[in-house]
Amino acid sequence: MPSPGGHTEVPAIASSPGTVASTETPHVPLRATGRPRVVVLGGGFGGLWAARALRRARVDVVLIDKKNHHVFQPLLYQVATAGLSPGDIASPIRYILRRQRNAQVLLAEAEAVDVAARRVTLDIGHVQYDALIVATGTTHAYFGNDAWQAHAPGLKTLDDALAIRRRVLLAFERAERTGDPEEQRRLLTFVVIGGGPTGVEMAGALAEIARHALASEFRSIHPESARIVLLEGGPTLLATFPDSLRVHAVESLRDLGVEVRLATLVTRIEAERVVTRDAGTIEAGTILWAAGVAASSIGRSLGVALDRAGRVVVQADLTIPGHDDVYVVGDLATFLPEKASTPLPGVAQVAMQQATHAARNIVATLDGRPRTTFVYRDFGNLATIGRARAVADLGWLRFSGWTAWAFWLFVHILKLTGVRNRAVVFVQWAFAYFTFQRSIRLITGEESTSPPSSASSSS
Repeated sequence: MPSPGGHTEVPAIASSPGTVASTETPHVPLRATGRPRVVVLGGGFGGLWAARALRRARVDVVLIDKKNHHVFQPLLYQVATAGLSPGDIASPIRYILRRQRNAQVLLAEAEAVDVAARRVTLDIGHVQYDALIVATGTTHAYFGNDAWQAHAPGLKTLDDALAIRRRVLLAFERAERTGDPEEQRRLLTFVVIGGGPTGVEMAGALAEIARHALASEFRSIHPESARIVLLEGGPTLLATFPDSLRVHAVESLRDLGVEVRLATLVTRIEAERVVTRDAGTIEAGTILWAAGVAASSIGRSLGVALDRAGRVVVQADLTIPGHDDVYVVGDLATFLPEKASTPLPGVAQVAMQQATHAARNIVATLDGRPRTTFVYRDFGNLATIGRARAVADLGWLRFSGWTAWAFWLFVHILKLTGVRNRAVVFVQWAFAYFTFQRSIRLITGEESTSPPSSASSSS
């Protein structure tokens, strides 16, 4: 190759009779135009917004993700609790970028980055880049107790959401089939670990399913008697919200019948059992994890400083030290604003703003202009607790209740990708509001003879 930006791809060396095949990973065949190539890793908020921000730039954009779709993660819990279908909150990345002529989408998994050679190694070969934006996000973290994952799945992908939906709905079905009161109580106990937005939203949705959506559909059990327990190791829920909204969230959850246990540390998770330091042991048919995240492993291959969660510590312009052609954005990045005591949170608005800024800095560098420092604009935090219950912190305005819930609906519908998804979600939510029903209650796949947590523990 004449240079990383020349894009004269070298084909893999083919084996011929009597020769040994090269162990060099092959180049992935990509479109070659002679323009600088910007490789974007990840099709989440950060990656997708970066690619879009480069739509008018004189560059070739290659977006790489191991999934072929972009997921609106703030609504994953709605899929997990049978409020929406997977297709309502996800769209194929190729479809989203279909009109962006300078963008190419590649279905592959990034394994490592060689910053010296300007090369990304994929599971199918490798690609060269002139500039790189890493937006591979985070995964579940169990604080060194990875065995817990088999019994307490987290929520990061559509597959996670469908698996959780299956566990939740099967719990009611199995309770209907047994005549043992103790077994029924265990099956109808749901424990959510983690008091952030995901945990709060999940607990509230589970309470609504039990109290409303399923209340009249069973004959041997009373779904409304289901026990929903929310465990938080810290002293409060929604730690990033102001005190008044935290208190409102706790009160709203308890009003829905959720047991909120604060300052309760989990010490062990086993099949259908949660052991805590302060509240004893809770027998539960379904255990869900919303307590922690770990950075994508791709960050370790960059060879720069990481924080305790494995996130990459980036500079003021979002590049990594010593390499002004590599940007890290979103949940994988640790960015400490000037005069701030804590890094920016791992939320969608941070990822989108950082991705757009990284794209602008790339264009500036190619044009010979200086890069600029990233400045975050905080548009506020929102969390829904249940039907007509939410909290909103806009900085200059804080409110809760029905008004906050309506605002939450508006913002999330507005941010969804595609007109179809916005229309479908609006109709689904309107139907659920007036009927108290969640119509996407499908249990897919074959039912095993043992509970999901028991089955998964052998893997």
